[in-house]
Amino acid sequence: MKRIILNSDIGEETGVDDKIMPFISWCNIACGAHAGNEKTIRNTIDLALENDVKIGAHPSYPDRGNFGRSVIDISEEDLMSSLVDQIQKVKYLTEKAGGVLHHIKPHGALYNESIKNERVAKIIIESVKNVDKSLYILTTKESFISYLNTGGFKVKHEVFADRNYNNDKTLVSRSEKNAVLTNPKKVYEHVKRMVLDHKVKTIEGEEVSIFFDTICVHGDTPGSIQILEYVYKELCNLGYVLK
Repeated sequence: MKRIILNSDIGEETGVDDKIMPFISWCNIACGAHAGNEKTIRNTIDLALENDVKIGAHPSYPDRGNFGRSVIDISEEDLMSSLVDQIQKVKYLTEKAGGVLHHIKPHGALYNESIKNERVAKIIIESVKNVDKSLYILTTKESFISYLNTGGFKVKHEVFADRNYNNDKTLVSRSEKNAVLTNPKKVYEHVKRMVLDHKVKTIEGEEVSIFFDTICVHGDTPGSIQILEYVYKELCNLGYVLK
């Protein structure tokens, strides 16, 4: 059986989470630091349980003003304390609802920093270990979190359906006009190349090899529901199981 795992960042008060859930297997729930609050976390957990979707926490730099998409000046101690609090909150509310927390995925600038900044990667790893060593950390294959994985914690690797890539396999900055893919057919062609050829076509026109366990479609990407519906349907037509 060929299986593809789609995941999405949700709980970010976009109003479309209920429409996204039927098309994904894993969700990453905003913990309140960049978006969301206890009510949205509870509601998103309930939606995930209703749709048999594995639950993850989506911690961020504590920076709601910039939606967690900017690196902020914060001490290592304060960052670790914030991340532990965020993860523990989602874990507690998940277990209270009768579920099990499956993974964590850093958000935005924190995610990008963890790819290239060993210090930030270590803080994320230690934060997860302080809460629950059984949790997976979602990251890219080329990140410091992956490089530091010599045992003691678990990793799952992801790629992005709705984001363009540079030749070094980093994501094109959101400050660039071509950073985000919003046309469902173009997103699917992007995904199809990943799935069938294990490659991604970069904005420079190169095809580079990639490795992944799961594919992300961002919940706040314009047209995310239409993208997920189209990608889901076309992958099913190729014979893949997505739920």
